[in-house]
Amino acid sequence: MSADAILKEPPPGARPDWTIDQAWERYSDAEHQVWITLYERQTALLPGRAADPFLKGLDALDLHRTGIPDFARINEELMRLTGWTVVAVPGLAPDEVFFDHLANRRFPAGQFIRKPDELDYLQEPDVFHDVFGHVPMLTDPTFADYMAAYGEGGRRALGMGHLHNLARLYWYTVEFGLMQSAEGLRIYGAGIVSSHAESLFALDDPSPNRLGFDLERVMRTPYRIDDFQQAYFVIPGLQTLLDVTTQTDFAPLYARLAHAKDIPIAEIEPSDPVFTLGTQAYARAGGRTGKAA
Repeated sequence: MSADAILKEPPPGARPDWTIDQAWERYSDAEHQVWITLYERQTALLPGRAADPFLKGLDALDLHRTGIPDFARINEELMRLTGWTVVAVPGLAPDEVFFDHLANRRFPAGQFIRKPDELDYLQEPDVFHDVFGHVPMLTDPTFADYMAAYGEGGRRALGMGHLHNLARLYWYTVEFGLMQSAEGLRIYGAGIVSSHAESLFALDDPSPNRLGFDLERVMRTPYRIDDFQQAYFVIPGLQTLLDVTTQTDFAPLYARLAHAKDIPIAEIEPSDPVFTLGTQAYARAGGRTGKAA
């Protein structure tokens, strides 16, 4: 999504904080059917692939197959578990609005759902990506605290001119993160768990590098927004994410990053813990125009 697609002012009908009513009663049967199709496809695929906190959150919120969930219903359980709520927004909001919502334990979610012919590719995150992909993880207290801390950190990064570095942390954890488990690597990032194709690619394909997580390394690594990732970063557990956001002094880190070059996306550094040394065959072959959403 280009920066031009992010509006500068709330669009007509939106509140000053960019929230809107979900208007759940206005969804058509066809729109509910799209959710059901996506839900059934992903829930059949994810056991044995998704991390336990995601699967437990999916069960806790009962994101059932009868159609698009009503935010008011799932917010009751989400609030009880971690103090979070889901708020509907009309599209991509400015960074300062997004961070303010996160810092106050509100997750901004798209209200629309993709068309039946867009099941495997979508440019702008829709309600399936945002609610199915992101919200189950917010039932986990540690991850919920990480997201709130990230929102606070985002507000600071804006003032320090290092949002591009912090955005990489979000991308490689919240959107495309992998986690260690006793049974092997598992997916927890929303961009993976909401995508049938990337749920397979992220764990099974020999092409991408799968590297141990390091905060500074991640913040020096660009990412792909138009295709499958060339690198994934693996955390040992969710506590790692909370620790790096609450125990790191970001001011000297940003000072170092200001003088450090980006690490090419497919490069392996000598200090990298390597889970998988990828062939990069997919990227070298040119990938494809778009990836599954």
